[in-house]
Amino acid sequence: MLDDALVHVENLRFDYGGKPVLQGINMRIPRGKVVAIMGGSGCGKTTLLRCIGGQLRPTGGKIVVDGQTVSTMNQSGIYAMRRRMGMLFQFGALFTDMSVFENVAFPLREHTDLPESLIRDLVLMKLQAVGLRGARDLMPNSLSGGMARRVALARAVALDPSLIMYDEPFTGLDPISLGVIGQLIRRLNDALGATSIMVTHDVQESLLIVDYIFFISEGKVVAEGTPDEIRHSSDPFVHQFVHAEADGPVPFHIKATPIMDDLFGGRHA
Repeated sequence: MLDDALVHVENLRFDYGGKPVLQGINMRIPRGKVVAIMGGSGCGKTTLLRCIGGQLRPTGGKIVVDGQTVSTMNQSGIYAMRRRMGMLFQFGALFTDMSVFENVAFPLREHTDLPESLIRDLVLMKLQAVGLRGARDLMPNSLSGGMARRVALARAVALDPSLIMYDEPFTGLDPISLGVIGQLIRRLNDALGATSIMVTHDVQESLLIVDYIFFISEGKVVAEGTPDEIRHSSDPFVHQFVHAEADGPVPFHIKATPIMDDLFGGRHA
């Protein structure tokens, strides 16, 4: 499954101010698949997305997207590469002073020279795909959280990208909206023939729609597999994460001195 890779990450390292965040990430993202990247907060998932998109330059290693090495591109090369990418940010990140229509039209106007008549048709088609053509004239502050995320999804696929990246697409959604967004991600990926990378904490919803999963801990890939392999994994980290257990390889308690020493200064019997 992982032979035909659109994205190849090799020994990727990244530091923030000398503090290591990614410490040798290796992964291959196959064409046409939906791949999830999971792990605890602060493990480097979003940083990895930013490196793939060229927003951050890695400290070491390399990322190859569709045959091009991202870290060696100049600014114009990265800009051209992003023309073939879509991004759904946490909470949607819609432009608050633009209508739904104008939000979805933005990447088409930014990256193409298409006439307004064709942009109009394309925007309406994308909004139809997410069920919101009737909301085209609304402003973002009039939308529910689920609706805003669907508009952001329409914007992310406006250019029919070959690679779509999702940063926590399910955060803050009610169960109905969460299910709708999950199925839209799967359906739009397959309809476009795209490749999707999804950073998420939502294990159960992700297992229903993704083809492959990578688990990251302390800046490294610690486990990977198909949904069935993950469900039946005996790996302690995977088991703890999938079953939301408080203690395991990721400890509940941060290392500290014995509580009785803290409370009584070692004076207890």
